[in-house]
Amino acid sequence: MIRAFMPLSIAAFAVACASTSASDREADRAAQPNVVVVFVDDLGAGELGCYGQRHIQTPHIDSIARDGVRFNSAYTGSPVCAPSRCVLLTGKHSGHAEVRANWENGGWGPEEPEGQWPLSAGEVTLAERLGDLGYRTAGYGKWGLGGPGTRGAPERQGFDHFYGYLCQRVAHNYYPTHLWDDGERAPIPGAEHFKAHQKLQEPLASVDEYYARFGGDGPQGGAARYAPQLIADDMIGWLDDAAQEDEPFFLYYASVIPHLALQVPREYVERYPTEWDAAPYLGQQSYLPHPSPRRAYAGMISFLDDQVGRILDTLEARGVAENTVVLFTSDNGATYVGGVDTEFFESHDQRRGHKGQLYEGGVRVPFLASWPGHFPAGALSDHVVSTVDVTATVLDLVGAPAATDPHVATDSVSFAAAARGEVDAPARPYLYWEYRPAGAQAVRQGDWKLVRTGLKKGAPQLALYDLSADPAESEDLAALRPEVVSALEALMEGSHEPSEGFPLPTVDGDAAEIMGRKTRP
Repeated sequence: MIRAFMPLSIAAFAVACASTSASDREADRAAQPNVVVVFVDDLGAGELGCYGQRHIQTPHIDSIARDGVRFNSAYTGSPVCAPSRCVLLTGKHSGHAEVRANWENGGWGPEEPEGQWPLSAGEVTLAERLGDLGYRTAGYGKWGLGGPGTRGAPERQGFDHFYGYLCQRVAHNYYPTHLWDDGERAPIPGAEHFKAHQKLQEPLASVDEYYARFGGDGPQGGAARYAPQLIADDMIGWLDDAAQEDEPFFLYYASVIPHLALQVPREYVERYPTEWDAAPYLGQQSYLPHPSPRRAYAGMISFLDDQVGRILDTLEARGVAENTVVLFTSDNGATYVGGVDTEFFESHDQRRGHKGQLYEGGVRVPFLASWPGHFPAGALSDHVVSTVDVTATVLDLVGAPAATDPHVATDSVSFAAAARGEVDAPARPYLYWEYRPAGAQAVRQGDWKLVRTGLKKGAPQLALYDLSADPAESEDLAALRPEVVSALEALMEGSHEPSEGFPLPTVDGDAAEIMGRKTRP
């Protein structure tokens, strides 16, 4: 449905309500907006209808763009899951962030230790900052910044409530044996462990057999045990309660979808044409087989869209939609494995690269922002924004003082003025990325982007691209514009702070020695 909005007038509201203490509390409440951040997993910049997607139906997510601002030059802080979460929640880019790659604690078995590199106890997350301002805070979905009982667990990083996956490896299966509820293991009744990475030598005899073996209809599955559904249901319950309280709230929905494996209730697959899939996916590129890979991937995004619709409907039903900032973005670009057909869906909008790379396909993401009466409806913005800017922007919008951490103050730049549509909104100075597993760094300033690769081999190479003329990063201009290379290389070198846990090969020492280290937190 179309969500109408009316401009707020805080001053007029306060005058009208000054007669009673209850009304005074309501006025104070209205002055601090609620904040909802939807941070989805592996969604490419071209996979939403509002960005031109032709196959996948995303009406609810598109409504955020219709009622707010769509950013066309938006980026994530890292090309993979855990570090991108660290960047968003701490406001530090990947040259300063504590978590810079997907370090793993344990393996794939059911009794293996869970979790990734934990945030330090002294790290300050956006949830902690908002909690100090009187916000109720909740996180849902996938955490990835510390396993059970660690210093990085969400209940120790500012979240009053968290329900979902703590470990990213466990999240490869959407029919797990358990989730985590405020630090306690929450078993899913009737669920049995099965591997999230399997291969078939030949297609199964029927579609029903796929669903029976890999979730959905068999003893391990059923729609009632679909973890994303369980997570969303708990989330909507929390949101409904929070929207009726006096204090403002912060909801962080880190959806596990559309990250692989290809698992979604059959009804979502059946929304799409059978002729899309000429052959099943047998698991040859990792994750789980599926009889209809294109339809399943689109169905997963449709499931996500429905949950976003439930959030928006709950805000409206409780009368708080006009005082809620909604931000929607992705942790990185779409993946290249597991049966996902990024060419068919034009997932990267014809940009080069994919998840795990610092080319545009890996770090350019969708980014939508709405706040009725404050952000213009249906606006398009070419202002460069990043998930690292969420911290500064949210603090700006809620009227809080700037973060005192020098890295946060430097790295996280508020785009509130751009979201409001101000023509003189200050441009972002530059963006920086580094990613150790790829042996790469990148920096963007204006339309120029410099990419350094080859660090793992001890043979760094620089390539320069003009994104205004060459968004596909197909023409290296480094030899033609040495002065631009020099300036951007200086920014690149100044942005990297050595990390004990995630040292950059070549930059921080001998490449072979660094890549051979086995560092633990």
